[in-house]
Amino acid sequence: MLWNLREDIRAVFDRDPAARSFWEVLTCYPGIHALIMHRIAHALWGYRLRWLARFTAHISRMLTGIEIHPGATIGRRFFIDHGMGVVIGETAEIGDDVTLYHGVTLGGTSWNKGKRHPTLENGVVVGAGAKVLGPITISAGAKVGSNAVVTKPVPPGATAVGNPARIIDQAARVREAQAEKMGFSAYAVARDQDDPLAKAIHGLLDHAAETDRRLASLLHELEAQGVKCNSEVQLADHFDPQYLSKIVD
Repeated sequence: MLWNLREDIRAVFDRDPAARSFWEVLTCYPGIHALIMHRIAHALWGYRLRWLARFTAHISRMLTGIEIHPGATIGRRFFIDHGMGVVIGETAEIGDDVTLYHGVTLGGTSWNKGKRHPTLENGVVVGAGAKVLGPITISAGAKVGSNAVVTKPVPPGATAVGNPARIIDQAARVREAQAEKMGFSAYAVARDQDDPLAKAIHGLLDHAAETDRRLASLLHELEAQGVKCNSEVQLADHFDPQYLSKIVD
C-alpha cells in the first residue's frame, strides 16, 4: 500500500505542473485521497466485507466528490486530475498510467449483471466530461476527447471525439501532433464543428504541418546535393529560388 502511494504521488508530479511538493499532493489532491480510500475499499470488497467496502466508498465520495465503486479494478500510477464528478462503475477495469479528468463517467448501458463497464488499458487519457459507456475496451495509449460519448471500442493510440464519438482521421492526428509542439493539445476539437475559431486554428495547424514537411524535404535534398545546412550563411550562399522551388515541388 505504501509503495503504491509513493508511485501514485510521483505520477501526479509527472502529469500536473501545478504540483509543488509531496506534502501538497498528499494533503490537497482529492484524486489521491479518493485513490487511497478506494484501495482500502477494494481490499474490503475482496474479503467479502461488502457493506463496509461500500460505506468506505461512500465516505470517500462525500469527502472528494469522486465516486468509485469498491469492485472496480484500478492499476498503478492512476491519476484523477481535479476529480469532481468522476464516476467509476463496479466492473470497470483500469490499467497502469491512466489519467482521468473531472466529470468523467465510466458507466454501464444495461442493468444486466456481469461485465457492464469499460476497460481502459495502459496509458489511456480521458478528457473532462467524457462518458465511456458499456463493456467496451479503450485500448492502450488511446485518448478520449472532452465531452465525448464513447459506446464503441477505441483502437490503440487512437483519439475519439464527439457525441457519438468517432475516431479522428490521419490529418487530424498530424494536427494534434503539431498542436502539442506548440504547447497544447487540440484533440477535443473536431474539424466538422461549426466553431469558426476552431476551424481557423485547424487551418493554421495544417499550414504549419505542411510547412514543416516541405522544409524537411528541402533540407534533405540540399544535403543530398552536398550543401551543409547548419548555418544561415551557408544556406544563403547556395540559395537559388528557381532551384529550390523545383526541389520543394
